[in-house]
Amino acid sequence: MNPVSTNVAPIAEALQLIGMPACACDGDGIVMAANAELEALLARDPRGMVLEQLFARHVRNDSAAALAAALAGAETAVWDSCMVAAGGRYAAVQLTAKPFPAPVAQAGATILFQDIGAAQRDQRALRKALLEQRAILENAAVGIIFSKHDRVQECNLRAAEMFGYARDEMEGRPTLMLYPDEAQFDGLRGQWMPVLNQGRSVTLETPMKRGDGALFWCRAHGRAVDPADESAGMVWIVEDISEQRAAAEATRKVLLEQKAILDNASDGILFSKNRHILSCNPRFASMFGYTPGEMTGMYAGAVFPSEAVYEKFGGEAGPVLASGRPFEKKEFRFQRKDGSLFWCRVRAKAVDQEHNDGGTIWILEDVTLSRQTQMETEALMNNASISILFTRQRTITRHNRGFAEMFRYDGDEAIGLACEALYPSPAAYDELSAQAAPALSAARPFQTEIELRRKDGSTFWAQLIAYVVNPESPEQGTIWIAEDRTEHKAAEESLLQAADSVRRARDELEVRVLERTAELAGANAMLQGEIVERRQVEARVHHMAYHDSLTGLPNRALLADRLERAVLNAQRTGRLLAVMFLDLDRFKTINDSLGHVTGDALLKEVAGRLCRAVRASDTVARLGGDEFVVLAPHIRDGDEAAQVAQKIIDALALPFPLDGHTLHITPSIGICICPDDGQDVETLMRHADAAMYHAKAAGRNNYQFFTQKMNAAASCFELESSLRSALAHNEFELHFQPIIDTGTRRLHSLEVLLRWRRPGVGLVGPDKFIPILEENGLIVPVGEWVIRRACEQSMEWKRQGLKPVPLAVNLSPRQFMHSGLVPAIRRILIDTGIDPALLEFEITETALMQHGEQTLDILGQINAMGIRLSIDDFGTGYSSLAYLKRFPVKKIKIDRAFIKDLERSAEDRAIVAAIIALSDSLQLSVVAEGVETEGHYALLRNGGCQFAQGYLFSQPVPGANAANLLERLP
Repeated sequence: MNPVSTNVAPIAEALQLIGMPACACDGDGIVMAANAELEALLARDPRGMVLEQLFARHVRNDSAAALAAALAGAETAVWDSCMVAAGGRYAAVQLTAKPFPAPVAQAGATILFQDIGAAQRDQRALRKALLEQRAILENAAVGIIFSKHDRVQECNLRAAEMFGYARDEMEGRPTLMLYPDEAQFDGLRGQWMPVLNQGRSVTLETPMKRGDGALFWCRAHGRAVDPADESAGMVWIVEDISEQRAAAEATRKVLLEQKAILDNASDGILFSKNRHILSCNPRFASMFGYTPGEMTGMYAGAVFPSEAVYEKFGGEAGPVLASGRPFEKKEFRFQRKDGSLFWCRVRAKAVDQEHNDGGTIWILEDVTLSRQTQMETEALMNNASISILFTRQRTITRHNRGFAEMFRYDGDEAIGLACEALYPSPAAYDELSAQAAPALSAARPFQTEIELRRKDGSTFWAQLIAYVVNPESPEQGTIWIAEDRTEHKAAEESLLQAADSVRRARDELEVRVLERTAELAGANAMLQGEIVERRQVEARVHHMAYHDSLTGLPNRALLADRLERAVLNAQRTGRLLAVMFLDLDRFKTINDSLGHVTGDALLKEVAGRLCRAVRASDTVARLGGDEFVVLAPHIRDGDEAAQVAQKIIDALALPFPLDGHTLHITPSIGICICPDDGQDVETLMRHADAAMYHAKAAGRNNYQFFTQKMNAAASCFELESSLRSALAHNEFELHFQPIIDTGTRRLHSLEVLLRWRRPGVGLVGPDKFIPILEENGLIVPVGEWVIRRACEQSMEWKRQGLKPVPLAVNLSPRQFMHSGLVPAIRRILIDTGIDPALLEFEITETALMQHGEQTLDILGQINAMGIRLSIDDFGTGYSSLAYLKRFPVKKIKIDRAFIKDLERSAEDRAIVAAIIALSDSLQLSVVAEGVETEGHYALLRNGGCQFAQGYLFSQPVPGANAANLLERLP
């Protein structure tokens, strides 16, 4: 029997148990048996076929050699090949040939076919995916870093560029080099590791460090490769968000600024959408009696008187806003929460002009009061019996009904008419214009009587009065008031004719009388001449005996007589008598600096103003020097005396232009009342003098009433005596008040303020002793001590490691004009070694304007040293802008008088805004004094004022406390 046939069946059965394609071949490579899996792979039955023929042509030789070697050997052979299935389809396979074991008599082998086509496809796909991923990583716009064991294992080009390295410079190096410092790295690692170990991703925004040491902001997204195995590493995606952060911060600042503007806006601002209020500013809510929170989300129709009114308003505004145009209504009536109605000016604009779904911004201005005022003005205009018209650029722009009736125009027929049409001829109009122009251009009223022409050509006489609409801007137009004076003019002409007839008759009578008395005239003339001359001599002698030779006012002798008679009259009638003792503040300074000629001229001007300021029944006398006395008899009470004193202060407040100088003088006035404060001349004069000294001690330029406790003269002498030894006894000390930068609210500089710690009294304010120092000349050595001590304090702070700031020191007028000021400053700078840039002198506006070119010379010398100069109490004096722009000053200080009512006073806000604008144009810094509330601060900061000073930030403090305000030097 053939061994092959006897062994085929068991082999075939065994092949069927194999779960993969398999066959058995004899020693010649002929397939003896095959299982179903091989038949399925080849799509045919291979039994009886030479296995070599089933290999694909391109691998047949290699596969046939491998098969022959396997059939001839005794070891299992494995190789890859490709089979040809029915229909020419190729199948990639891995062949495993195992020779028959020894018990089998026939040579041959069992061959397994493993289909490796799917694996090859998977490998190709995997390789392709890896290449694609590599391309994505290399070209990604974000940085990608693979780190392990706190080292950069791999990174893409973008990550290397972002950190300023080449890839090979980053890969393999510690990740710590990408962080600003080790502490930050450890802190962040402590945050992300617990999250990554839980299999979650982490996102960080943190500063990172480039290769050159520069920091930039990054957003990093990280995930662990294997959360269960920390050693598997992490993948980080890194974005450079520096520009985004900068843009976000800029946006945040803009939003904060916009919110501040909205919150502080004087008009109501509303944002609405789909007929509902989305948001509003506080002013809008307060206008309607709500809080902003109440109005958010509220139905917009709730602020209208009715739904019908709301619908009508929407029908009017909707089409305009939908077309992208702004909507405006000069006035419209709205309803508050309590049901009351009020008028507003309305302005609105769509948020998105190209689309209608972006909502609308509404701005409402409450015009109820201005509307009422306008209505009242219109009623007054239209019902006035006189003619009122407004003109601008020689054209009638508006008039009342009285004008139309007087000039016989219908309705608004005269609107737009040239003013020349109201005059008989162009020459008459030109003549009037020439007369009116000087007064109107200077914002003064103009009045005249002139012939005017009606519409029908008839003429009439009228009294014409003109005012400019805005005194600050005369070109805005003129108001003309005309009153028909035709009848009055005719009556005057009749009276003139009658008077002329009477005059002619009187002249004829006088001629006849003169002819008859001519003989007596000659003799009488000589006698009368002698009498007149004698009387004139007597009058001059009497006047010289009882009047001041300089001013012509009653002197001490005549004053005593009049005061004695006034006291007797007061006792007889029971009416009160006021005695006012008046002394001119700092007159000695003017007299010493400008000379006695100018001083005498000033005294005469003062005398004239005093006479014009008091009542006709009052007496003004000069005792000598700069002392005056005013007697005010028949007053009802002390208030009436106070009114007279205030009129005197107001009269002297105006500047005195003398000899090319603009002088300013103020009075200190003491008042006593007879009989309450004395009933004899000596007592009344002494008490009025005492009250005057009290007025000086109270700061000058004021009046004070006498009280029994008052002993101003003795107190003043005692105070002056103590002051003379205060400097030697080291009783003066410096206090410092911070000046704040309004933009950053940080310390900019310190103002140096002098204080006197008087033994047994305590701390004395400067208003109590500075005027005395100024008057007696002690201000010069004390002022030099202040400058030196301030410089020493600055250098002492510097030695303590504190960062010094500029110190602002006040120079008094007398100290400023002293010849030793500039040399003293030079000595102090050399002795202390202070940087001149850390020193700033403040000079009052009045002191700067008193000495013209001499002031410029002193300022120039101080400025040349490197010391800054500023004008103190700006706005309270009378500056010449021509001088101001020549002064080498760097800063202007707005007086506290304009700041204290800044929140309530529109006039003060306008003055402050004008000073700031003037300073900007002259490139000067501005400091506001007396800032005491956040409202003051906000208005000044928004108005462009660079610096502020006041109790809102700090009171004046001693040097030890001021040191706490300074920063430490690095």
